[in-house]
Amino acid sequence: MSSGFGLSGGQSRCFPFWQEMLACYVVNTNTEDDSGKKKCAPMLEDYYECLHHKKEASRVRSLQTAYRKAEAASSRDDAPPAGAIRNLGLLDKEDDTKAVLGK
Repeated sequence: MSSGFGLSGGQSRCFPFWQEMLACYVVNTNTEDDSGKKKCAPMLEDYYECLHHKKEASRVRSLQTAYRKAEAASSRDDAPPAGAIRNLGLLDKEDDTKAVLGK
């Protein structure tokens, strides 16, 4: 929040970005000329990203899409058969134990 107080009573997560943006506006603008606001566009963008996380969400979506695409394209030819999975000692371990111990 621009007030600087977060939900837990302390400083909010975006308050430093707000202060940076406000300082830029104070330095670069005056009552007669607002053309300095263009210099503050990167700070405003950082503040909005802190508030809404749109760039972060977009990147996460693109990474998830790429991961799912790679996962679907990978072949499962090297996947172990069901019998090999059983030999991990979770199922039918008595037969494997007898084979290893020679009993």
